[in-house]
Amino acid sequence: MNVVKTRSFSRIGFLGNPSDGYFGKTLSFTFANFGVELTLVESARLKFVPGEVDDASFDSPEHLVHDLRLYGYYGGIRLLKAVSKRFFEYCAAHSIEIPKVNFTAEYKINIPRLVGLSGSSAICTAMLKALMKFYNVEIPFEYTPTICLEAERDELDINAGFQDRVIQMYNGLVYMDFDRAFVEANNFGRYERIDASLMPNVFVAYDANRAEESGKAHHAVRRLFEAKNRDVVSAMSEFADIAKRGRDALLAGRKDEIASLVNANFDLRDKIFDVAEENRRMVMTARRAGASAKFAGSGGAIVGTFEDGEHFEKIKEAMLSIGCSTFIPKIATDDEVGTEAYSLGLWRNS
Repeated sequence: MNVVKTRSFSRIGFLGNPSDGYFGKTLSFTFANFGVELTLVESARLKFVPGEVDDASFDSPEHLVHDLRLYGYYGGIRLLKAVSKRFFEYCAAHSIEIPKVNFTAEYKINIPRLVGLSGSSAICTAMLKALMKFYNVEIPFEYTPTICLEAERDELDINAGFQDRVIQMYNGLVYMDFDRAFVEANNFGRYERIDASLMPNVFVAYDANRAEESGKAHHAVRRLFEAKNRDVVSAMSEFADIAKRGRDALLAGRKDEIASLVNANFDLRDKIFDVAEENRRMVMTARRAGASAKFAGSGGAIVGTFEDGEHFEKIKEAMLSIGCSTFIPKIATDDEVGTEAYSLGLWRNS
């Protein structure tokens, strides 16, 4: 019986975000502290098993109302279905014959929900990896994130860009250039792997109570960008420049320049987005502890740089004072890193 297991990891939009949705440039990495494990087992019919994100039972009416306000009426199964649809359509469009077998799909996830660490795209990318293995189908690797993006954006109307799906397919540390002419001609960007050992010391902090649907933060800015608002268009160009400068600094061994770029990235975002005060407080608390800090995604989690172990403990204590968990991310360079993380017990829901 054919059984396939795959993993995708949580991600950090380190520099340049959110310009990935606006033909910009970004620098991102995955980390194995959190992730998704997906299993496909050969079965008589196609079946999608509900996971933790597909809540169907609640402690009280208040719990039901709170959960639906935050997470809506749909969970992970819709993502599995959407990716499967796009995968099968891709195979049909490219005359790829696949075995006439069905599967049961089941996933486990321990990525904190809706705090900007890309749980949804982790489910999607893990599913696409599994489908490719299960049916022994090769898809040009640079195009695989596009299939996941189309599943979320076009099938499910989720406001999203390329970045999360790219880094969760590639893993490690990746610089992405979404030059408009290139993307419109190829339907993917230019992706460059960078040695993760070049990175400075980084920390991640998140507040599980700051859950918020990430698309909300982008709708107003998207409308302004499409209307060619001068401030928004200029900001997206600046975000891209920050990512490029970060990439160049790392490759040249100038990691001491990264902290100021991290801070500049958030300060620019704060000018054009309606940043919630609770999210701004996370960044400012870390900065008062001497760290650089910015959003890891759209809010609820931050990433920044620190000097040494003693400095990290100071940051950790400061973040704990406002209810945030803080840790040093283990950059996931490949699936073997995920296996190691699993064996060390870092996967809480396994």
